[in-house]
Amino acid sequence: MANPTEVGATSPISPSMSSDTKQRIQVPDCLREVLLDFTIAYLMERPEDVIDYAVDYFNKLQESRRSVHYKSSSLLNSPSGSVISQDEPPIQLSGRRKSVFAEAYDPENEDDDEGATAVFPKSDEQRIRLIESVKNVLLFRSLDKEQMNQVLDAMFERRVQPDEYIIRQGEDGDNFYIIETGTYKVIVNDNHVHTYNNSGNFGELALLYNMPRAATIQAETEGLLWAMDRQTFRRILLKSAFKKRKMYESLLDSVPMLKALQNYERMNLADALVSKTFKSNERIIKQGDAADGMYFIEEGRVSVRMEQESGEIEISKLSKGQYFGELALVTHRPRAASVYADGDCKVAFLDSLAFERILGFLSDVLKRNVDVYEEQLANLGQDNSRT
Repeated sequence: MANPTEVGATSPISPSMSSDTKQRIQVPDCLREVLLDFTIAYLMERPEDVIDYAVDYFNKLQESRRSVHYKSSSLLNSPSGSVISQDEPPIQLSGRRKSVFAEAYDPENEDDDEGATAVFPKSDEQRIRLIESVKNVLLFRSLDKEQMNQVLDAMFERRVQPDEYIIRQGEDGDNFYIIETGTYKVIVNDNHVHTYNNSGNFGELALLYNMPRAATIQAETEGLLWAMDRQTFRRILLKSAFKKRKMYESLLDSVPMLKALQNYERMNLADALVSKTFKSNERIIKQGDAADGMYFIEEGRVSVRMEQESGEIEISKLSKGQYFGELALVTHRPRAASVYADGDCKVAFLDSLAFERILGFLSDVLKRNVDVYEEQLANLGQDNSRT
């Protein structure tokens, strides 16, 4: 967890507080993430009464924490982790404007895409360098291929010289930056608090939260940055989150086990899923391997097979709306079977950390499947003894 972020004292504060205290109210990352999650869930669902919705939201969140340690998930960064890079230095915000989510942008409106189609032509060599620079940016991990191409198209080069200021604390945020080369120092209230060396990204806080720049970034050497304007940055990320939720809506509706989830929990689950495709007879999981997550079938079918003395034997076939790989997660044992694509198929993958955070409280339901699999295994053993 990164260090707490310090924000300006724009919230109600006791009159007895000193002016210095007011300027250095510390808001831990966990609080910022929880409030961001709640804000996004509220704006996506648009309930009539914000107080009733908040009571229900946090009550359900508390229930979930009774069985599994809660780690907040950002809408803009699936499948796990914070929206903010773990390499970000501690920063102090001098003041806060209205929330960025209050701006007039509706991700459900297909026509509301002005500013999201910026394209800056690039040579093949530039594009290859840019792909290398963005591959580890957490903010972009959940984007699909089309959305990632929009990001690549929308970014433009900015070359900088030693001592040049890229952004200044307190100014409005216009661009998000990804470092390709160069060394950059982060300055907060005239104090040098962090240094970027030929990698990293900065500038997303001011764009996501529509607040003044929290720090000054100054180049120490010559360098090359890739930049994206605020509107394009926000629209691609918010549109991505909305489209992903809509895409998985029908899939999640078809899984009986997930009926127990509240709406905001289903949205968090949709945010955490990652689509994967497999060719016919391609192995998806291998018997005996450690579990790294579970799978929901989006399209096609899979064949579940167990290794016996006579070789692999198929024990079942699964199709759209069914899931597999969960048993190794709830029993903490190696994979009990191998799973292969039965024809071309598409699955939604949920990694183990997201599973614990979102579906951990369903472990008892999932463990019921253990008896089914053990019964199938026993039947296989009987069949083999007769041959």
